Amino acid sequence: MRGNGYSPFFTFTMVILGIETSCDETSAGIVRDGEILSNIILTQTAHSDYGGVVPEIASREHTRFIVPIVNKALGEAQVDFGNIDAVAVTRGPGLIGCLLVGVSYARNLGLSLNIPVMGINHLEGHLATSLINNGDKFPLLCLIASGGHTSLVVVNGFREYNILGRTRDDAAGEAFDKVAKLLGISYPGGAKLDKLASEGNPDRYKFPSVKLKKGRWDFSFSGIKTAVSLKIKELGNRDEIKADIAAGFRKAAVAMLISRLRDAIECSRCRRFAVVGGVAQNSLLRSEAKLLSAECGIEYYFPPPNLCGDNGAMIALAGWLGIKHEVRNFEDFDAAPYLPLN
Repeated sequence: MRGNGYSPFFTFTMVILGIETSCDETSAGIVRDGEILSNIILTQTAHSDYGGVVPEIASREHTRFIVPIVNKALGEAQVDFGNIDAVAVTRGPGLIGCLLVGVSYARNLGLSLNIPVMGINHLEGHLATSLINNGDKFPLLCLIASGGHTSLVVVNGFREYNILGRTRDDAAGEAFDKVAKLLGISYPGGAKLDKLASEGNPDRYKFPSVKLKKGRWDFSFSGIKTAVSLKIKELGNRDEIKADIAAGFRKAAVAMLISRLRDAIECSRCRRFAVVGGVAQNSLLRSEAKLLSAECGIEYYFPPPNLCGDNGAMIALAGWLGIKHEVRNFEDFDAAPYLPLN
């Protein structure tokens, strides 16, 4: 598929290169007709000394690694640049410097190969990891829980989204990373905190799972995080209590996510739900979602671990779905750090 447009009546094989550089993962993936051929993810380690992502460092790391990551994705998929029919790249939301690296690379690649380039909403990329396995069964209730975003969305079809609730402050993954830092766990700390929590007693230290008066399906993690900080100051950051504090925090944070899901299931027509984003790898969230599915008698879906965090394959999938549903054009676009889903 060459040129600046596409025919909605194509019947031949489409190969799409997806590029993701919105934060601290440099990733590229190859998708052919909805099938993932490769998904290479490099999580930047240069931020570990700072306890969080440093935007300038992240941008430089993307510049350093984007070419070898794309080449590795092509090699694993056993395709070359001449086989690519379109490029899909994250245009937002995200860190502006990081987004510009990916968008600039994708645009130049598209010009050099004379193929179209699609700007993809990062959140739509996460949604695509569940839609690709949904079999066009709608409506679908989807919880996006990642390091930068927490949203509850009813999906009525591709590009047909009704956002029920969002986080008021920290995203779920951000809260996990910040509590991990309070406990002296190196960045990125979310997965390490999950492992530590599995060794602790979740009922020894109880933290509040906030229910907001306004915004029925909105989230707020700042109260839990503050409660953990105060408890650590009270008891001292001793090794013997870290697992129990981690377990108590994880229980409260997951309880908030599950309670919003349960409420939305009861109040909507959705007979299936999905949880996507980096926090979808959390072991307690997965087990609690399974129980919720059985309790409500509905289907549920979690992406495999390599599709939970930020990755290029999900961006390629979103591009492929857009072409499949004839709603994606190839107009000019800019990097957009504050890009809404709708």
